[in-house]
Amino acid sequence: MLPTTSVNSRSQGNGALSPRDAARHTAGAKRYKYLRRLFHFRQMDFEFALWQMLYLFTSPQRVYRNFHYRKQTKDQWARDDPAFLVLLSVWLCVSTVGFGFVLDMGFFETIKLLLWVVFIDCVGVGLLIATLMWFISNKYLVKQQNRDYDVEWGYAFDVHLNAFYPLLVILHFIQLFFINYVIISDSVIGYFVGNTLWLIAIGYYIYVTFLGYSALPFLKNTAILLYPFALLIVLYLISLACGWNFTKMLCSFYKYRVK
Repeated sequence: MLPTTSVNSRSQGNGALSPRDAARHTAGAKRYKYLRRLFHFRQMDFEFALWQMLYLFTSPQRVYRNFHYRKQTKDQWARDDPAFLVLLSVWLCVSTVGFGFVLDMGFFETIKLLLWVVFIDCVGVGLLIATLMWFISNKYLVKQQNRDYDVEWGYAFDVHLNAFYPLLVILHFIQLFFINYVIISDSVIGYFVGNTLWLIAIGYYIYVTFLGYSALPFLKNTAILLYPFALLIVLYLISLACGWNFTKMLCSFYKYRVK
């Protein structure tokens, strides 16, 4: 059975905590607990994090059902275990080294590429997207009768990480096997394969992001988060018609950044 909360600790119906419990559930307290666990690997559940990574590809809905369970047991939507972030960082490092090898970069160029991918592509863009989605969801998507609830910023960042992982595997791992021999060749099949992988990767990102916010019962109209699919498909068709090779452009950009 799931643990229950006494009547004294919550107000009637709105999920508010008593002052004593609220002090333990502030954003600062949660952030401190999360960061502290980053240095205690034995306290991290890497097996469960691997399970989440697997199901983000096969059944992402199951991952977000676990977020519901965390809310019921620990009174927070966001992860309190940094194991997923640690494993994602490992994946990011390994895939980026592979990317540098495929692009024939030297040691220091690969290190520069790794720093760029970690701090700009993942963390920097992630902070921007999470903050934007946190603001939009709290400002426009919260149901009027549920104004006592709000989307945690940590949850918004978790949604980004969940959506970023499949994109990372598709563009920084699967794509590596096709870059030199297929994708960057000046042929129709090259930019078709490359751009199709981009379509799948960004489509996964949009879909997993939509699932993340639609899993919150106090949000409304989350289907609008699927609207970028239309723009994505239009850009994909235009790229094929014009012969734009997104992967080739990305490789040229990375090589320019690490010079």
